[in-house]
Amino acid sequence: MRVLIAFDKFKDALTAPAACEIASEVLADIRPDWSLDLCPLADGGEGFGTILTQAAQGKWHSLEVTGPRGGRCRSGFGIVDPSRLTTAARDQLNIGNARSLGVVEMASASGLETLQPDERDPWQTDSRGTGEAIHAAIAAGAEALLLGVGGSATNDLGIGALAQLGWAPANEEGEALSILAPIGWPDLTQFRHDGGSLPPIRIACDVSNPLLGDRGATTVFGPQKGLRAEDRDRLEAEVARVSSLLGEAAQNSGNENTPGAGAAGGIAFGFLTAAQAQLVPGFDLVEAWLGVGDKLAEADLVITGEGCFDESSLEGKGPGSLIHRAAEAGKRAIVFAGAIGPISALPSGCSIHAITPEDTGLSEALAESADNLAASIRTRIAIE
Repeated sequence: MRVLIAFDKFKDALTAPAACEIASEVLADIRPDWSLDLCPLADGGEGFGTILTQAAQGKWHSLEVTGPRGGRCRSGFGIVDPSRLTTAARDQLNIGNARSLGVVEMASASGLETLQPDERDPWQTDSRGTGEAIHAAIAAGAEALLLGVGGSATNDLGIGALAQLGWAPANEEGEALSILAPIGWPDLTQFRHDGGSLPPIRIACDVSNPLLGDRGATTVFGPQKGLRAEDRDRLEAEVARVSSLLGEAAQNSGNENTPGAGAAGGIAFGFLTAAQAQLVPGFDLVEAWLGVGDKLAEADLVITGEGCFDESSLEGKGPGSLIHRAAEAGKRAIVFAGAIGPISALPSGCSIHAITPEDTGLSEALAESADNLAASIRTRIAIE
C-alpha cells in the first residue's frame, strides 16, 4: 500500500509539516509495510513561504518586520531558483527569464496569527510588514515575487505594504501619513509615487471575491478580522474612496470588480492596481509546485485534513481540492479534521473523521490536537 500523506495546517494547533509527521509516525508503527509519501500542503496562509521554499530547495531568510498593529514579529522570505520548479509551476507563474523568485507569505507578517483575539480590528491593522518582507526579498536579489495572502489581519487594500514599495499615502499638503491603517484614512487624499518600478509580482489566491459589495472584502472577511457589524458600512465607504484614489494615482482604474481583488483585505486590488500584479490560482500552483499530481498517481490511499473542514474546504482549499483530485483518479481518501462543519456531499471514495472528542472545549482541543490526531488515525487505520 502506497499512501500520500498531505495535511494542511490545523490553525493555532499544528503546522502542516507537523500534522504530516504525526500521521507518518503512527502509520509507520501500525502499518510498517506501507510506503509513505509526505507532502505538506499550503493554501497561501501560514507555512506557505517555508513549505514552497523548502520544496524547491531554496533558501529561507528569517526577518523581523512590523506587525499588523505596529509591534514586531518574525516573518521572512524565500529565494528560489525558478529552474528548480516543475514546468507546470513555471508556466503558471509566467515570470519570463527571472533568475530568482522571492516567496513571501502575508500570514506571518500581517496575519491574524500574530494577534490575540482581542487585538483583531481591521480599523487598526495594516500590511506594512508584508511590504517590508517584499522589499527585503527584492534587496536580496529577487527578480520576481510570489505572494501568498491567506490568513491576513488587514482590510487596508495593501496600502501599508505599498507604502514600503514606493507608493506613499499622503494628506492634502502632500505629507506622508503616519498612520497607514484605515483609522488614519480620513486624512488620506492622494498617493505619491517615487517613480521606481517593481519586479513581476504574482499573488496566489483561491478566492473570487471582488473588492466591494455584498461579496467584497469588507463584508465577507471583515467580521473574521474583528469588524463590528455597525462599522461595516463606514469601512466599506472608506475602502471605496481610497481604492478610487489609488486607481487615479496609478492610472489603472477598474480593478474593483476583478474576481479575487477582495482577497486579503483588498491587498490583491492594491497590487493589481499599483504594481500590475497578476493573480494565480493558489492550489493549482501549489499542486504543480509540489508535484502533487505525480504523487497522487502513485498512491493507493490519500490521507489529508486541516483544522476545520466544511463546505468552504471543497471550494478551492488544499485538502478539499485534493480529495476531488483523488476521486477523479479513482483513489480512496480519508480526511481528519479538528472540527467538521456543514458539508453538502463528499466526493466518491472519501470519508471524513473528527479528531476532537465530543464536549471538548476549544482551548483543550487545540492543546491536545497532536494526541487527538494520532489517536484518530490509529483507530481509523486499524480497521483498514
